[in-house]
Amino acid sequence: MYRLLRCLVFLFAVCAATIPTTAGADPGSQILDVRPLGGRQFEVVVHSAAMNRPITLWMSHPGSGAPALYLLNAVDGGEDGGPWTIRTDVADFFANKNVNVIVPMGGRASYYTDWLNDDPVLGRNKWTTFLTQELPPLLESRFGMTGRNAVAGVSMSATSALNLAIGAPGRYQAIGAYSGCPRTSDAAANAYVHSELAVFGANADNMWGAPDNPAWAEHDPMLHVDQLRGMALYVSAGNGVAGAHEALGDIGIDGNPVRLLDRMLVGGVMETVIGECTRPFVDRLAAAGVPATVNLRQGTHAWSYWQDDLHESWPLFAAAIGA
Repeated sequence: MYRLLRCLVFLFAVCAATIPTTAGADPGSQILDVRPLGGRQFEVVVHSAAMNRPITLWMSHPGSGAPALYLLNAVDGGEDGGPWTIRTDVADFFANKNVNVIVPMGGRASYYTDWLNDDPVLGRNKWTTFLTQELPPLLESRFGMTGRNAVAGVSMSATSALNLAIGAPGRYQAIGAYSGCPRTSDAAANAYVHSELAVFGANADNMWGAPDNPAWAEHDPMLHVDQLRGMALYVSAGNGVAGAHEALGDIGIDGNPVRLLDRMLVGGVMETVIGECTRPFVDRLAAAGVPATVNLRQGTHAWSYWQDDLHESWPLFAAAIGA
């Protein structure tokens, strides 16, 4: 149902603060628990002082002396439709690679940003502070990480990945934005974000203020492409037309014709809008002379394509972070 509501949000929207990087974590932030899950996989629980709550992470740890790749979940934060670890082959794909992979569990409808105000439904969101200031030094110290990082997101969190890198210069050397709309401050994008969060009962005014608040422009990647210069950048989007993964045997469809129809119709409409939003961003990167690996493909809004994106962008990320 929420997927159908998101599709309606897309249609409605179309029709209708910089955080410095610090050397150490907040004194109140700490690792509470590290639980082995087998092999190189761990569940790590970290207390965020900024949000005053524990955050659970899934982590693939190859041993000390490796860089990190942070993977952000989609709009549900991995809570409803499942996180990266369930929707993709991330555990198997990275099982033999020299990189720490970190997936924060949670953050639904948060845009993984610092909200100006607490939200009655979502509570306190200070994800930028957590991801760029609190978490990295804790993990680097505990797991012997190198301090070189990549960040990638899908759908909602594709915009988040771009904003995290823009807002924390030097924290990330590579960025992946898979099937996201990297616009927030123009009228249509603003209406879309408000409507998208409303599906989860949240009020986007609590995030970056009223539509005329400067915070919206501060978090609009379209307006800050120059700040992406010097980072390895991978941007993808589909055109909404059925592609390689619109098949009964595909993962997530699993022989169910109703799921296939949902992916083709609902996912098709969603990715059509995403593609139309992404192309101007790609054009602006090119006009500014900011290098990017761009994959504007045939396909819908689906995890199977984002798994492909992860595989295809990994060599770019690995070179940038020294994996």
